[in-house]
Amino acid sequence: MTKFTDLNLNPKVLKAIEEAGYESPTPIQAGAIPPALEGRDVLGIAQTGTGKTASFTLPMITMLARGRARARMPRSLVLCPTRELAAQVAENFDTYTKHLKLTKALLIGGVSFKEQDQLIDKGVDVLIATPGRLLDHFERGKLLLTGVQIMVVDEADRMLDMGFIPDIERIFSLTPFTRQTLFFSATMAPEIERITNTFLSAPERIEVARQASASETIEQQVVQFKASRKDREASEKRTALRALIDGEGDKLTNAIIFCNRKTDVDIVTKSLKKYGYDAAPIHGDLDQSQRTKTLDGFRDGQLRILVASDVAARGLDVPSVSHVFNYDVPGHPEDYVHRIGRTGRAGREGKAITICSVRDEKALAAVENLLQKEISRMDNPAKKAEPVKRSAAKKSTDTPDQDTENSGGKPTRSRRGATSRKSADAAAPQDAATPKAEVSEDKAGADQVSADLQAQETTETDKSEARKSAPRKADSAKSEGRSRTRKATAKADDKPDDKPVAEENAAAQQQTAPKNNRGRGGKQGGRRDDRTVVGMGDHMPSFIALSFAERRAG
Repeated sequence: MTKFTDLNLNPKVLKAIEEAGYESPTPIQAGAIPPALEGRDVLGIAQTGTGKTASFTLPMITMLARGRARARMPRSLVLCPTRELAAQVAENFDTYTKHLKLTKALLIGGVSFKEQDQLIDKGVDVLIATPGRLLDHFERGKLLLTGVQIMVVDEADRMLDMGFIPDIERIFSLTPFTRQTLFFSATMAPEIERITNTFLSAPERIEVARQASASETIEQQVVQFKASRKDREASEKRTALRALIDGEGDKLTNAIIFCNRKTDVDIVTKSLKKYGYDAAPIHGDLDQSQRTKTLDGFRDGQLRILVASDVAARGLDVPSVSHVFNYDVPGHPEDYVHRIGRTGRAGREGKAITICSVRDEKALAAVENLLQKEISRMDNPAKKAEPVKRSAAKKSTDTPDQDTENSGGKPTRSRRGATSRKSADAAAPQDAATPKAEVSEDKAGADQVSADLQAQETTETDKSEARKSAPRKADSAKSEGRSRTRKATAKADDKPDDKPVAEENAAAQQQTAPKNNRGRGGKQGGRRDDRTVVGMGDHMPSFIALSFAERRAG
C-alpha cells in the first residue's frame, strides 16, 4: 500500500501531513503527485470528496520550497470558481506549509482591495483567486502574471457552469507558455476537454473513478412529492422537509439543505427557524463576512442545519456532515453529484434525500441516467390521508341549493341576469286541501280575465299614445280644416247639412294616427307597457265614442 513517504515529498511537508493525521494518499493523490513533481501537466478526474485539493497543493509546496517570491509577481496561481472553495484551498496551504516559509494571498470578492494589494506588493509564492477578482487586480495594474510557474484550475466543470470559461482563457493567455498546468474536475464536458487540448501539453490523465459517480458510502433516496393543491405546493413541500428531518432523529447530527434559487434559501431558512430548527442561510447575495461566519459556525458544530444554494456544493469540506437534503432536484445532473458529495467524505457513511415534485421528474431522470442506476424511492412522511369525496347523489340530497338557501326561498337572479321564477314556483307549497280540478278551473278563469284586461289596456294605451304622436303631422290637417270652416261659413246657405269642423279635424287625426301608432303600448322594444291606463273622463273626443258605438252596433 502506497504511503506519503513513498511520493518524494519535502520532509517538512511530510511532517505537516503526519501532524494532520494522514498516512496513506487517496487514489487521485497517489496518481497525480508523482507526475506533478516531475513537472508534467496533469489532468485529474475524480469525484468530489476524494482529496483533489491535496493532489495539487502537496507537489506545489514541495516545488515552491526552492526559490523566492518577487513583488507583484506570484510564483504560482490557483483558480477556483467560488469564494468558499478558494478559502478552502487557502486553509489547506496553511495546514501543509506550517513548517515552510511560504507566503500566500487570497483574492476573492467581498474583501477590501487595499489589504489584497498590500499582500501582492510584498510578493507571494501562492496566489489563490477567483477569476473575476484576479482580472480586476490585473486591469488596475497591481498584478503581473508573467512569473507564474505553476497554474492550477480547480473544479473546471463548475467554472463552465458559472460562465468563467472566457475569463479562464484570457488568464491562460497572460501566463507564460512554459508554465506547468494542473487541471482538476469531477466531470469532463466537451467544452472542458477543448480547453485541456488547447492549454495542456501532453498531460498525464488520472481518472480514478467513472465521471460524475457518487460515493458508494452515501445512501440515496427520493421522495415523490405531489401537493394537494397548486397554491399549497410551497407550504406542503416545506412541511415534507421538516418531516424528513424529524424522521432521521438522532442520526442527523448536522445537515445541508440545497435549494435551486436564492429566494428559496431564505424562505426555507425562515420556515425552519419559525418551527424551532437551528438553521442559517448561505448564498451569493450575502455579505462575505456573514458567509464566512456562517460556515465557521457550521464547521465548529454551533450550527446544525445549513440552507445553501449551489455556492456551497463545491469546496465545502466538513467531514462530519451526516445528511444532505435536496429541496429541489438540480437542473444540471452533475450538480447532484457535487451536492451529495458534501456527505460521506473520507470513507464515512452519509445519507442524501431528494424531494422530487412533478415538475422535477425530468431532471431526476437525467440524474439517474448520469449515475446509471435508479435511486430508491421512499414514502412522504408528511403525506396525509386524502379526504373522502362525497357522491353526487348525496351532495344533491344533503346540500341545499345555494340560491334558494341564501334567498330564503325567494326567486333569485341567475348568472345570465334572468329571474329564476321556476325555482321559486317549485319552492312555493300548494294547499293540500284544494282539489286539482278546482285549482285548474280557477287558474283557467284567472288566465282568461288577465288576457281580457291586457287586450283592453293595450287598446286604450295605443289610442292614448296615438294622440301624443299625432299633433305634429296633423298641423297641416288643422290648417286645412280652418280653411274649410271659412268656406263652410260663407256657403252656409248652400250646404246646411255640412259636418262640424271638429268632426272634420277628428277625421284628419284619425287618418294620420295609424301611421304613428307605435308608442309604449305597442310592440316597440319587443315588450308591452304593463302600467295601468287611466280613463279619459268627460273630455273624451267624440270620434272615440262614435268608434265604440259603431263596434257595439256591429
